[in-house]
Amino acid sequence: MTATAQSKTSRAWLDDMVIALRDAVMVTGACFAVGLLSNQVRPDGIPLVAAQEYEIFAPCPEPGGEIDSVAADAPILFAEDTFVVDARSEQEFDVWRFRRPANVPYDYLEPTPEETLQRLAKTIARSRARRVVVYGDGDVPDTGEQLATEISGHGIKHVSFVTGGAPALRASNEAGGDR
Repeated sequence: MTATAQSKTSRAWLDDMVIALRDAVMVTGACFAVGLLSNQVRPDGIPLVAAQEYEIFAPCPEPGGEIDSVAADAPILFAEDTFVVDARSEQEFDVWRFRRPANVPYDYLEPTPEETLQRLAKTIARSRARRVVVYGDGDVPDTGEQLATEISGHGIKHVSFVTGGAPALRASNEAGGDR
């Protein structure tokens, strides 16, 4: 192909692009005009300029009550009047657990069922425990901390979570032996 023929082909391609761009601008302008016109005709049309600032942050209420944290070697973990709850999955619970905990797997996407929390509250009341300690997976966020907040929010008092969760408890028990 000669330079002149190639120049004509490039020029035709460029002309086609300009025409396509012009058509796109015209269609966009027509759609915009129709949108503005239909908005003006509607009695409850959307204002083009806001009369007041829009609220873009709506804080969600955090379910739960007050909790505190305890270290993995805290003496209250070994007290007879402490009720222990494991917030990890059943599979993790079956592999290793601290003392004789109740297993209430915590799911970040689903709230703990009301029946489960009521059953747990009855079990805690029957045990005559003076405090509840929850441990989880030790991640950030920790399932133990999240479940402890949820339990406390359902009226159970003196709820704590283990900082570092099951990994910290396991390491503490291996270092100090089972008590």
